[in-house]
Amino acid sequence: MKKKIWFAGLMAASALVVTCQVSRNSSMGTTQQSTKATTTDVADTVPAFTANPSPAYLTPEQSLKTFRLPEGYHLELVASEPMIHEPVAVAWDGNARMYVAEMDTYMQDIDGSNEHAPISRVKLLEDTDGDGKMDKSSVFIDKLLLPRMLMCVGHELLVNETDTYDIYSYKDTNGDGVADQKRPVFELGRKAPGNLEHQRSGLDWNLDNWIYVTVDPIRFRYSNGVLKADSIPSGSGGQWGLTHDNYGRLYFSSAGGEVPALGFQINPIYGRMEFSDQYTQEFNAVWPIIKTPDIQGGVPRIRTTDTTLNHFTASCGQVVFRGDRLPADLSGDLLISEPVGRLIRRAKVINKDGKTTLENAYDKQEFIASTDMNFRVVNMYTGPDGCLYLVDMNRGIIQEGNWTRPGSYLRPQIQRLGLDKNIQHGRIYRLVHDGMKPGQAPHMLDEPGSKLVTYLDHPNGWWRDNAQKELIVRNDRSVVPTLKAMANRQQNATALGRIHALWTLEGLNVLDKATIQKALEDDDAQVRRTAVRLTEPYLKQNDEQWLTQLSHLKNDPSFDVRTQVILSASYSSLPAARALSQEMRAAAPANEMLARAQVSLDKNEDVKKFGLKLGRLDEADRKLVLNGATIYKSLCATCHGIDGKGLPSKVAPSLVGSQRLRNQDKNIPIQILLHGLSGPIDEQTYPDMMPPMGANDDEWIASVLSYVRNEFAPAVPIRPTDVKAARAKTAGRDKTWTLAELIKPKEGEK
Repeated sequence: MKKKIWFAGLMAASALVVTCQVSRNSSMGTTQQSTKATTTDVADTVPAFTANPSPAYLTPEQSLKTFRLPEGYHLELVASEPMIHEPVAVAWDGNARMYVAEMDTYMQDIDGSNEHAPISRVKLLEDTDGDGKMDKSSVFIDKLLLPRMLMCVGHELLVNETDTYDIYSYKDTNGDGVADQKRPVFELGRKAPGNLEHQRSGLDWNLDNWIYVTVDPIRFRYSNGVLKADSIPSGSGGQWGLTHDNYGRLYFSSAGGEVPALGFQINPIYGRMEFSDQYTQEFNAVWPIIKTPDIQGGVPRIRTTDTTLNHFTASCGQVVFRGDRLPADLSGDLLISEPVGRLIRRAKVINKDGKTTLENAYDKQEFIASTDMNFRVVNMYTGPDGCLYLVDMNRGIIQEGNWTRPGSYLRPQIQRLGLDKNIQHGRIYRLVHDGMKPGQAPHMLDEPGSKLVTYLDHPNGWWRDNAQKELIVRNDRSVVPTLKAMANRQQNATALGRIHALWTLEGLNVLDKATIQKALEDDDAQVRRTAVRLTEPYLKQNDEQWLTQLSHLKNDPSFDVRTQVILSASYSSLPAARALSQEMRAAAPANEMLARAQVSLDKNEDVKKFGLKLGRLDEADRKLVLNGATIYKSLCATCHGIDGKGLPSKVAPSLVGSQRLRNQDKNIPIQILLHGLSGPIDEQTYPDMMPPMGANDDEWIASVLSYVRNEFAPAVPIRPTDVKAARAKTAGRDKTWTLAELIKPKEGEK
């Protein structure tokens, strides 16, 4: 079993200067030009490559000397042990007080002993003198089970723990830095499945006022002090880490699938859309500056020339940088942590004709890399001060215990290096740049709505997001006239300010048709795109007026706008909505986004109708599975059981998770069904053989196998053409197979 590393990060110790020149561009919009940096001068404080790095623990001061960064950038220590231990996530309230989730029981030895003991904490950190370093701390919440998600709403902190779906709000009512009130905001009351690597993360309050998470097909709306759930039919995907850009585009990552970025083409509520060329194979290659032997993927993931990690294997903690106190060319870039490689990838986000692609900003090197073997960045954020923050667990083991068991590739590597001894540390770093002073701390919790509304146009995305959230949490309608004036351009506001004003009106449930209409006519494409989304409640009611208004944008110069028209029009069941989509696609047949938008919507509807597994299949494959279900339940279930687990009498083996069914070689399950199977199976003898079914036609065989593969051992369907080809190869065979023959067929066997 291959997967995987859960957390991603390594940023603890390094100070080297690499002169990297990245061409400047205005990246506050969605269209950025592809630029790559070139290394012209490298300081000798940190070597370009270290063949035998020390696994020893480094103090924070020592770690700061181990980073290789572009010229002008530096890391500053914000907090470290003993103030914090095993940090995994942070959240700031409106006054810039920092809450830190600690997983104090995470992999405290190589076996992960006592990992689920409820002794983890959330710490509250404060910078009382404004120097950027935390100097006051308290245990805000104690005795938690591996807290994994945090979000501040007003004076409260929402927290989710591992192994549960439940989310609770905590509040400090007497100002001592310790939570003394707890209340549920979302309760299911049942255990969340999977190890801690494969459970949700996020709680990201997005621009559209929905709160998104990874893994589970769900999003939330915060209303009247509770979270109300809404389903995402095709799922959200992702693993550890979730971020959004200035316009609400979400970026997921999946370490288990070795996928550094996904889900960023369209909002997941409309379905899934991925392009094979949204980044190249070259983008998947990573460039550590130290030998990296502790790779869960083993030898296939090691670069033979220097024994470094050759591919993303633990991508996580990503962030789209949206601050205003680092160079402008960093704004809008996607940063992805790779903790096994001890590095941070910087990706340029390129929008061409509505399609988003990613490109490494540097040629065969990374934005940040470290020679500290314990540098493990697991989350990154744009901070209230406009700088970038890195959450470094700073530990030896970054793989969950499932992948460090006896017999694993990792275990001897960890033991040889003594990485299992490096525990109970942790650092939070701030990335700064020469000549750019971090911004002032906010005081939003103490300010009136009339002041908060001015922050909707702030150059730092953190301020815009949190001002919008605070106004909505307060349900402060005193600012509605100002918001409408901003949205309608009666006040001087940037496009981003107008967009936030529109969404704040939406969140306060006071958005009117006239304001939407004005926004549809805005000269900024992203404002128009926002307005299109805001028509959806009316489109759901089959309001023909709004379909007519959207039709005026069918030839919009921005393909972002056109794509959104197709996506939003799908909420209307009127024939004119489908006709509008067809007309737009016909007018631009070469545009990938317009074509794929409709495909994603259709697939999303299939998921709603047939469920996730069946809905994701093509119509022909789904027909095979459905036909196969009927055959299986009337015939095969008599021996294998309706649930595929076999019967108590054990007349036939379980099909659940069967390696024969999920084998990439489709020929094996086909031949078993064509000619039957006899003899021991997985060292177990059964009273009878599997009878041959070859008298049935190719579609019958394909249907049964497609069903059992889809239902019991996830694998792609088998088509009649596959059966026809396999049948031809063994024409004339008149005896059953044994497993030994199928796994290692005899030369010349028919």
